[in-house]
Amino acid sequence: MSYELPTLPYDYSALEPYISKGTLEFHHDKHHAAYVNKFNDAVKGTDLDSKPIEEVIKATANEPSKSGVFNNAAQAWNHTFYWNSMKPQGGGTPTGELAKKINADFGSFDQFTDAFKKAGATQFGSGWAWLVLEGNTLKVVKTPNAENPIPASQVPLLTMDVWEHAYYLDYQNKRPDYMNAFLENVVNWDFAAQNLAAA
Repeated sequence: MSYELPTLPYDYSALEPYISKGTLEFHHDKHHAAYVNKFNDAVKGTDLDSKPIEEVIKATANEPSKSGVFNNAAQAWNHTFYWNSMKPQGGGTPTGELAKKINADFGSFDQFTDAFKKAGATQFGSGWAWLVLEGNTLKVVKTPNAENPIPASQVPLLTMDVWEHAYYLDYQNKRPDYMNAFLENVVNWDFAAQNLAAA
């Protein structure tokens, strides 16, 4: 059972000018596709081949001998989740239960955005910033490289990729500018709200 590279949930140019067509083509068609292909090659013919990718991530997260499988599985999953964490004409503020939960657990939406941007800015090198549900509490966490919250039994609601290939063509070394654009213009609060409702 191979994991398929999903098509983007919007056109390559739909997030411009905040994330360019060139960035999405390069990021999705090259980077994401490579993770998917390497993951499928790694599990082909093994006992992991028939498992859902989330189960593979959990099974290999703390197995040094299977780090290659984990890295490619997690990156294949992370990127699919990241595409859905954005949408054209996104940004703004969440509404409904998600807004109430953010205010309750962070104190305010502004305090959440400060924490989220700090997580992205202080992730040394490559990695991810996440909004997660842990137990009944929303938290912001960051993970290095391919790691994600699934093995920690946290429910991912939203993610922002802070690997350089996510923003370098558009923002060069200005990661804070990319993070601001992500939160103000493309973040998909509907997706995060759906994940919270399903948790």
